[in-house]
Amino acid sequence: MASYGTVMIGKLAPQATIAEWHQGLEDWKRERNVDGFRAEYTLLGDDGKTVVSCVIFESEESYRSLADDPEQDTWYRERVVPLLDGEPQWLDGTWT
Repeated sequence: MASYGTVMIGKLAPQATIAEWHQGLEDWKRERNVDGFRAEYTLLGDDGKTVVSCVIFESEESYRSLADDPEQDTWYRERVVPLLDGEPQWLDGTWT
């Protein structure tokens, strides 16, 4: 069964750690409890700063609902942006 999701590629900010990144994900799962969320995987590059985050949802509708949610935008700006060094790249699509 196909799923839908996004891949984010970014760099950790100089003061940020991968432990903070993982804690943020655990906080997001617990606090936001997003309908249709299936899984998240994080790859930390060998450089110790590049982060690839893959987030999987049960459907494009559940993903778009989250993407269009103003509370999610606030969460992202307050909790994720400070951990990143600049704007990340995003790729949305179907997990086949």
